[in-house]
Amino acid sequence: MHIPRIPLGDGIESILDFLVEHFSFATKSFSVVTEKGLSWLESGMKFLPPWLFIVLVAGLVWYLSKRNRGLTIFTIAGLLLIWNLGLWSATVSTIALVVVATCIAILIGVPLGIGAALSHVMYRITMPILDFMQTMPAFVYLIPAIPFFGLGKVSAIFSTVIFSMPPAIRLTCLGIKQVPMELNECAEAFGSSRWQKLVKLQLPLATPTIMAGINQTVMLALSMVVIASMIGAKGLGGEVWKAIQRLQPGRGFEAGLGIVIVAIILDRVLQKIGGSSTSS
Repeated sequence: MHIPRIPLGDGIESILDFLVEHFSFATKSFSVVTEKGLSWLESGMKFLPPWLFIVLVAGLVWYLSKRNRGLTIFTIAGLLLIWNLGLWSATVSTIALVVVATCIAILIGVPLGIGAALSHVMYRITMPILDFMQTMPAFVYLIPAIPFFGLGKVSAIFSTVIFSMPPAIRLTCLGIKQVPMELNECAEAFGSSRWQKLVKLQLPLATPTIMAGINQTVMLALSMVVIASMIGAKGLGGEVWKAIQRLQPGRGFEAGLGIVIVAIILDRVLQKIGGSSTSS
């Protein structure tokens, strides 16, 4: 029995071709703005001598972690090790890319999470899309990025944003939905408008959960750096990819260790910020 094949792949290619042909002006504008922003951030970070950058980062970690000595010492030792291994420039490029991708993911994800928490219709539409985004292999996100933005860092940022955004949406929605019903009813009884209830009650109570979502977004963005290097992201991911191609396991391990050090610093600092939000 012959069953006709559903032309799913052909249909998706036609949709991508249509979008590239008719909306290339938007993707080009986004590409120019993002590339300039990333270039300025990277140049600003590389303008500082590595020792001064390490001192400033250690001071920031000391302040944000509420004077946590262990984390501050780990930050100084880890960054000095990265500098010693000759991976400083690649590390700065990776941090800049992760910062830009995470900021875009949060700017899109948190408002979408708020909308999904407040609107049942939006919740029913958003959740299946998030399930699809979180189960789709990360490599697949590289495919639409290339025709829209070409090879390079902007494509890497685009695919990283798509891959890392779901936790920001999901946990923002969850945090607002977990606000006790009694408190919502109490705020309504005192005549609070919907906006006042959101800003003065729901968002402050949901902040720890939102911070957990932001933390996961940052970690997912960092986990994407090696995959994104395949389309020209460079940085520490590019060093790992070069080591794989040249069969240099030692160099690949050093670059991987650099990613782990950056991930631990960001994770612990964000956990401290989230913890302080809970205690306040």
